[in-house]
Parts: sequence; structure tokens; C-alpha cells
Amino acid sequence: MKIKPEDFDELRALISPYDNERLRKKYISGDFVNSDKVKDLNKRYRWDLYWSIASRLIGDRLYRYMNDTHIDTALRAIIKDLK
Repeated sequence: MKIKPEDFDELRALISPYDNERLRKKYISGDFVNSDKVKDLNKRYRWDLYWSIASRLIGDRLYRYMNDTHIDTALRAIIKDLK
């Protein structure tokens, strides 16, 4: 992974409180905005979690040296698949 270890740890710490069973069940049941348009539910879930915390300092820092593909790799390491 391209992400720096300290950024990975911070990303995991920021996302962990949001990645919970209640939210997972909502996504699995399709109870979220534009669920009918989703092609990859796990990717949508990962990125919705990311965008829920991205404004908390880390988003700008990650995009200085990473792109979406790199960030998605880090997110896959942090967030287990829904199904």
C-alpha cells in the first residue's frame, strides 16, 4: 500500500466508529440514498464511510500523495466486506 503508516492508523481510527452493525444492515438492505444505482455495494459502503470522515483533516493530506485507487486499497484493508 502506498499510504503512510501514520495516515493508515489515523484513517482506521476515524472510520472505525462509523463502521457498525446498524449501518452495515442499512446498506445490505439497500436503505441509503441512490441504492438502486449501486453496482458495487462494498465499494459504495467504503467510500461513503470515507467521505463521512474525509473533512476531518485527513482527506486533503491523503490526496497530496495518493489517488482514489490507493485510497480504496487502504479502505479495503480497514473495512471488511458487507457480504
